[in-house]
Amino acid sequence: MKKILIFFLSIIFFINCDKKTELISTIEVKNTLNIDREFETVGVDIYKVNISKDFSFVILDENTNEEIISQVVDTNSDGENDIILFQPKIKANSTKRYTLSISDKKRDSVVNFCYSRFVPERTDDYTWENNRVAFRTFGPVAQKMVEDGVKGGTLSSGIDTWLKRVEYPIINKWYKRNDAKKGAYHKDHGEGLDNFHVGVSRGVGGTAVKVDTSYHFSKNYTSYKTITTGPVRTSFTLTYATWDANGKQIEETKHISLDYGQNLTRFEIDVKGTETISSGITLHDKKGVTNQSDANFWISHWEALDDSEVGTGIVTTKPYFLDSEKYLTSKKDESNHFLHLNVVDGKVIFYSGFGWEKSKQFNTKQEWENYLTDFSKKINTPLIVTKN
Repeated sequence: MKKILIFFLSIIFFINCDKKTELISTIEVKNTLNIDREFETVGVDIYKVNISKDFSFVILDENTNEEIISQVVDTNSDGENDIILFQPKIKANSTKRYTLSISDKKRDSVVNFCYSRFVPERTDDYTWENNRVAFRTFGPVAQKMVEDGVKGGTLSSGIDTWLKRVEYPIINKWYKRNDAKKGAYHKDHGEGLDNFHVGVSRGVGGTAVKVDTSYHFSKNYTSYKTITTGPVRTSFTLTYATWDANGKQIEETKHISLDYGQNLTRFEIDVKGTETISSGITLHDKKGVTNQSDANFWISHWEALDDSEVGTGIVTTKPYFLDSEKYLTSKKDESNHFLHLNVVDGKVIFYSGFGWEKSKQFNTKQEWENYLTDFSKKINTPLIVTKN
């Protein structure tokens, strides 16, 4: 999850021996909650450290000297790595220490579980996944096909879900399978499937602006920029054309990321033209069960889907939370459960995603809602990262 503090890397000492140089800094991560924590991403600035291509950054557990999987990221695409990401595992109310080193030791290969890409072979989807969930949304070519009456297009800024039930990456495999036989990813071949209808709904986390009693939303994204993929995080940016909400001209750019081990995607949205914005989850046939927790800043929906069940949800932090609304209408695909959000300093931040019973991650509605509550506690009380 989002780090609470990124600090400038300070060099403590150098060790020189046999062409191997190690640069070591100590990192302290503190958990102030009464719950064990893992799969939360923290980051450390490294942009002041220039190293040879023969060297790499390594995060080590100070007690065990075990290497922790990490990922370096060029956040502003200037050709220089800015930050190193890793996921500490910390018991309740405790602190752990790590060291950041530079080593010429050959790194073991890691799987890029956190992956995203533009998909020109399926019109112009943009899709992303980690080891637990997968998502996609739709681009300008798919929009124009609908507007021109061409079969096969999609006009929606909703967020689609791909119900995977394996840890390894499936995006490229499913699209390749679909190329060979159109619609193949709508059937479960043992890894999951795409059977989650979005249409013009908000899917799982699509945005809208409410004016009076009506909701308005953008068309498809107009451009994208992939920032990173790797073992810890994938992140990218989607830009949307200015859109009209009953006279309000809305501008939005979505900065989206998904971390290893999480069921929820993080959305940080730059917004102009409105003081509030809403994020919604589709209610499909309106037979599912909705719930909300004002105390923990989340909304949820649990429903039967074919031969299984799926929970969807949106979580935010206290500054952005306003309220929620279950919006029902006879218009096709426009019934959604909305989380209303305050725009703070021109942005909103929320997390949205799902849990599929058939993936064996969550068996009941209560388990799903417990996950949302724990998730909320963690993002509202982030891990504290400091240096000694």
